[in-house]
Amino acid sequence: MPGSLKTEAVVLRSIRYGEGDRVLHLYTPHGGRVAAIAKGARKARSRFGGRLEPFFRLRLVLYEGRGDLLTVTAAETVAAYPRLRERHACLDGAARACDAVARLFEAGDPNPAVFHLLCHQLELLDAEPARAGRANQLAFRLKLLLAAGLVPQLQACASCGDREHLLGFSGAAGGVVCGACEASAFPLDQEAHDFLVAALGRPLAEVPEASDRALRQAERAIGETAEHHAHVQLRPAA
Repeated sequence: MPGSLKTEAVVLRSIRYGEGDRVLHLYTPHGGRVAAIAKGARKARSRFGGRLEPFFRLRLVLYEGRGDLLTVTAAETVAAYPRLRERHACLDGAARACDAVARLFEAGDPNPAVFHLLCHQLELLDAEPARAGRANQLAFRLKLLLAAGLVPQLQACASCGDREHLLGFSGAAGGVVCGACEASAFPLDQEAHDFLVAALGRPLAEVPEASDRALRQAERAIGETAEHHAHVQLRPAA
């Protein structure tokens, strides 16, 4: 039934619409990804001000009518992450984080863990610009896969269960594979394997750096996992 609902949300994307409106792609803790229109948001005297821009964490009142779009009737800033917007690398990292969430999680698929993970990523990029590199982006994506129930097998061969001679990674198999099962896999160096294990097990603020070769292999492993099991292609990490 039509009515109003209150929720927190992160603005994933904000699109100009018509002469003065905005269409927002939002991620909410209990409603998942939703779309809403903010009427008059681009007008000079809009009550929303500039708070409907991407990466804002907001407290919203949304009206659910008969159409596909919710309507924003009130918005209050929870966190604006202002320092994030002062650095290109942090801004780019935030954009890629929001894009990964939008691609991996469909509309109406609530996942509170994803909402809090995204908020933590934005907080980290705002507070620690040195963390805005490729290693951080890959660790965030790996944790998204975990939240989606798609985390790759890293402790034993995904095909036969052998824990020795783990030489490759197969997206189709769902994780690392041993020498006997590596026909459809690509080589995965020990450093790349260690990075994936650390990125999965440690907080985002403690993810270690790795060589460019190891990060390329880790990104391929994450990308193939998303493509084979979530049927989505993630943007390349910066």
